[in-house]
Amino acid sequence: MNKVPMTVVGAEQLRKELDFLKYEKRPQIAEAIGEARELGDLKENAEYHAAREEQGICEARIRDIEGKLSNVQIIDVTKMENSGKVIFGTTVTILNLDTEAESTYRIVGEDEADIKANLISVTSPIARGLIGKMEGDEVSISTPGGLTDFEITAVEYI
Repeated sequence: MNKVPMTVVGAEQLRKELDFLKYEKRPQIAEAIGEARELGDLKENAEYHAAREEQGICEARIRDIEGKLSNVQIIDVTKMENSGKVIFGTTVTILNLDTEAESTYRIVGEDEADIKANLISVTSPIARGLIGKMEGDEVSISTPGGLTDFEITAVEYI
């Protein structure tokens, strides 16, 4: 199976979610199933069926996280020398050459991506257009609004 690239923070967040699901959520669901069983006829017991469905979702998420963590490749850019090259985990500031708008993004794994927090997936069009480029380079990236020209103004290994 392919390695799943992830930052140190992203791997820690997945481990926390896994612990929550296993040691808090799973026992709560088991208790809810037990209580629903005591109510009688399981065929027409909505609480029982809802709890069983929630259990299935929880178990699927646990398997998903365990699979990712078993194949994780943690990349810690803070331990690397800043060469000015855009790689996974770097924080990149780009300047839109048409609008003069500046944006800063951190390139992270798919599970960590959160555009509101300026965390973009390594598989996103912007990240793919930036990976391998150097600070000071101009790049053209296909965006929903068409081809856009950017200048990489800063690359940080933080």
